[in-house]
Amino acid sequence: MRQKPNILVFFTDQQRADSCGCYGSPNGLTPFLDSLGEDGVVFDNAVSCQPVCGPARAVIQTGQFATRNGCYRNAIDLPVGGQTLARRMKAAGYKTGYVGKWHLAGTGVEPVPQELRAGYEDYWIAADLLEFSSGPGSGFVFDKQNRKREFEKYRVDAITDYAVETLRAHDPADPLFLFVSYLEPHHQNNQNRYVAPDGYAARYRDAWVPDDLVALDKPDADWRANLPDYYGCIRRLDENLERLVGVLKERGMYEDTVIVFTCDHGSHFRTRNGEYKRSCHEASVHIPLVFRGGAFRGGRHAPQAVSLVDLA
Repeated sequence: MRQKPNILVFFTDQQRADSCGCYGSPNGLTPFLDSLGEDGVVFDNAVSCQPVCGPARAVIQTGQFATRNGCYRNAIDLPVGGQTLARRMKAAGYKTGYVGKWHLAGTGVEPVPQELRAGYEDYWIAADLLEFSSGPGSGFVFDKQNRKREFEKYRVDAITDYAVETLRAHDPADPLFLFVSYLEPHHQNNQNRYVAPDGYAARYRDAWVPDDLVALDKPDADWRANLPDYYGCIRRLDENLERLVGVLKERGMYEDTVIVFTCDHGSHFRTRNGEYKRSCHEASVHIPLVFRGGAFRGGRHAPQAVSLVDLA
């Protein structure tokens, strides 16, 4: 692997660690991620220090806790001009790119201007609030020039299309830091439900259910209605992870790339409070974190506790 390896971050939203085979799930949702873990490093005790969308993203992009970066809840913009992960990577000689959900600019369904992109300068195809600029099967994002890019397909597939477009536009001779941020398996806000691709939920009607959901099956909990779709979303994400890695191989970039798979927080399906996260319980804070490439090889399981603030 070269001195400055590419870094690809595959970032999901609201995904429990126990949805992944490498964290003990028997449901077979993540065979490709599991294969990366078998050749990489699985962090068994990775946690979200801010189990809600915007603050978790701010922690990752700044390497600072919310008490330092100021983004302690949703709807607080990331401070302009501060030190960020993308700016550090840019200073180290990397091309920087971002695809998907941003949730750090306060622009809603309007484009994110250059000064609010935290240093992602070379490639940009994103929306600030992807859950409002799109539905599960259609919507729009904006490119680097703030031109609207519309799609009419399952959102996971569309975001992957844009990531593939970025990889194919990139010169493999230059080191690349690419952050690909999905909305799934997060619920669709305006429908108040999780939405899998057509036919996927039916595969998981009788799937294994985590013990905490069964133990806390109170009237407000909605896992019985939503878990099959939630699992279907995760299966489709894994298929798209495999697709992206296929493009890395096609471009001759795979062996020079560190792949990072992680998430902002989990989901307790309203068993703890009135929504899906914002609690300090295992279901909200235990997240998947898998590295493959560079020093992260050998099929190891790392037992130490790590959190989102450690990623930078």
